[in-house]
Amino acid sequence: MSNFLTEHLIHRDKDFMVIHKPAGILTVPGKTEDLKDCVISRLLKTEPRTLLIHRLDRDTSGILVFALSRTGQSSISRQFQERQTSKTYQALVAGRLEGEGEISVPVVYDPAHPPLHIADPEHNKTALTLWKAVEHSEIQGQPVTRVELTPVTGRSHQLRVHMQYLGHPIIGDTLYATEEQQSLAERLCLHAAYLSFSHPVSGEKVEFHCAVPF
Repeated sequence: MSNFLTEHLIHRDKDFMVIHKPAGILTVPGKTEDLKDCVISRLLKTEPRTLLIHRLDRDTSGILVFALSRTGQSSISRQFQERQTSKTYQALVAGRLEGEGEISVPVVYDPAHPPLHIADPEHNKTALTLWKAVEHSEIQGQPVTRVELTPVTGRSHQLRVHMQYLGHPIIGDTLYATEEQQSLAERLCLHAAYLSFSHPVSGEKVEFHCAVPF
């Protein structure tokens, strides 16, 4: 195993592996030469069976699953597509947010301002996020709230756009937060902390946790 796989492996069997993706690295290669380095290319160097199932944004850390067999890829990919997985993220957001609720506003790509996405209530594709305030604190004298986020749908940038729409952008978010909110953290404070799905062979529920680094 490479150092990357050794350092970031959470689980491995013959059909799939689960890793802890660090913030700041793409899941798959980008379009330009300077974006070729990515998680899957690092894994393929020592595990040529690695197959893509899903992605995390470059600046998001946490649980990422790759298949090691066609059976694993087909089964787990289908569960993601049919919303049969259970995913929970943690984030630090700007301001004091109380209680819990849901955000049901479509999120669409903004071609005038790539790579941004926007909340568009008029769009026909739904986007649904459940949120729950967990803890309140301060950073540099500014109030922040730790929240638990459950994306029911999986639109690109969904959690980031939805928290901005709610008026509480994720701190450290260079796309959707103000400069002051960006300066409160050295990274995007968004982390995929929990994932469960049915094992592609046994059908039993499997659960994975990844400690939150902020």
